Amino acid sequence: MKLYFSPTSPYVRKVTVLALETGLDGKIERLPATTSPVEPNATIQRANPLIKVPTLETDSGETLFDSRVICEYLDSLHQGPKFFPASGAARWTALRLQALADGLLDAALLLRYEGFVRPEEKRWPAWQEGQLRKIRGVLAEIEKQAPGFGERVDIGTVAVACALGYLDFRYADMNWRKDHPQTAAWAAKFFERPALKATIPG
Repeated sequence: MKLYFSPTSPYVRKVTVLALETGLDGKIERLPATTSPVEPNATIQRANPLIKVPTLETDSGETLFDSRVICEYLDSLHQGPKFFPASGAARWTALRLQALADGLLDAALLLRYEGFVRPEEKRWPAWQEGQLRKIRGVLAEIEKQAPGFGERVDIGTVAVACALGYLDFRYADMNWRKDHPQTAAWAAKFFERPALKATIPG
């Protein structure tokens, strides 16, 4: 398999964490392919019309995107404990948590593009505040749920860890731990997993 990736993408990190956790990492060739909305990557565009990373080419030649699809595909390839529960309440709990975490990332990335890519005279403070509102809302929801995470390791908790890690990487001044002690306590333990340690952006 071939994975088009950017080392600082939190969505790529989610895929890489799952690959490491499931023992599939050695079967994936990583192809650096940085892209952005204003500087599209022609190589990725040939494989993925959305021109985004992560993009995965399977051994059969099929192209998969985005991170949610790639992660579920990888989860189908191993025989160990599954990161995507097959059915029932556990599945919807994990998928809903992944959606929350990915939504936080969507807002954080849009905010970064607005602050670092868009020309200063074209920036829209009210729009930026709207993205911050989403981030704060998701953090508040995760804080409510964090005491119930326990030892769970599924796509939901992996996605949350990658989202929080992105805030540490790009928004350290936000100091999300200060107002979210339950989340911080959970993350301190979860971040000790080897797959998380091996994929810290920087």
